[in-house]
Amino acid sequence: MTFKQLEALYWIVQLGGFGPAAHKLHTTQSAISKRVQELEQLFDTPLFDRSLRAARLTEKGEEMFVIARKLLRQRDAAVEQFGKPGVIERRLRLGVTELTAMTWLPRLVALVRAHYPKVILEPDVDGSLPLRDKLLADELDLVIVPDAFADTRLAATEIGRVGSAWMAQPGLVAGAAQGPVRLHELARHRMLVQGSSSGTGRIYDAWMAERGVEPADSIVVSNLVALTGLTVSGLGVAYLPRECLAPLVAAGMLEVIEVEPALPPVPYVAMHKGEHRSALVASIVMLAQSCCDFSRAFQRDGAAA
Repeated sequence: MTFKQLEALYWIVQLGGFGPAAHKLHTTQSAISKRVQELEQLFDTPLFDRSLRAARLTEKGEEMFVIARKLLRQRDAAVEQFGKPGVIERRLRLGVTELTAMTWLPRLVALVRAHYPKVILEPDVDGSLPLRDKLLADELDLVIVPDAFADTRLAATEIGRVGSAWMAQPGLVAGAAQGPVRLHELARHRMLVQGSSSGTGRIYDAWMAERGVEPADSIVVSNLVALTGLTVSGLGVAYLPRECLAPLVAAGMLEVIEVEPALPPVPYVAMHKGEHRSALVASIVMLAQSCCDFSRAFQRDGAAA
């Protein structure tokens, strides 16, 4: 029994077919089929139900999949523990939100390449809730999201905070230039919010609800770039990252609305499944802490692009 055979079985199940597994392992579909057949011959039992078009495991196949997953994880842990960082070969599936992708993710990628040149990052940019669900489903190894989920199955390490502000097209909110606006007064305007799939949206929805504030009119926009565009267009007021969008404020495209009470900062955390902690994941969390910076867009090697 070889690791190549176990990897073939594992990725067929994880990705739902022989073709996707072949693409994942950079080989041919016939090679993947051969590896599975070798496993079946070795134990003299079918691992997949050949009567179905989909790649569905038999009962014995389910048992073999559990064994394969355990052995592959043990192999990765052994390589990380005893191997030099520069020779670790592994694909790490990293989930990030849009704000991370458009600010400091390039710096993190550069650091990972410098410390682990043979580690291949597979990024997934999505909303906080979908990323959490993918992490729980073992589709991701690590996610960096707002700290909006309390789940005992997940370990979380804070890596930074994002300061947000209410923003709108200049002149949209009457009296904003004269002094702070009360939150209840601001809620009379149409609000552009991020919704429950966003960690930031969940945090600020709960924060407003605690203060008895419910927008009279709101539009849910899950995409940060689109949300910024709608705000620039004058379609409503929105909570947006203050420092990152400062250039748009300086250019007169957006106006910061000072509101009482002020929005609290949003903590960001690196999350992974508690039982899947490894030396590599721990190291990448530390690298993320060292370079996390939401203040400027498209940073690279410590400088804004």
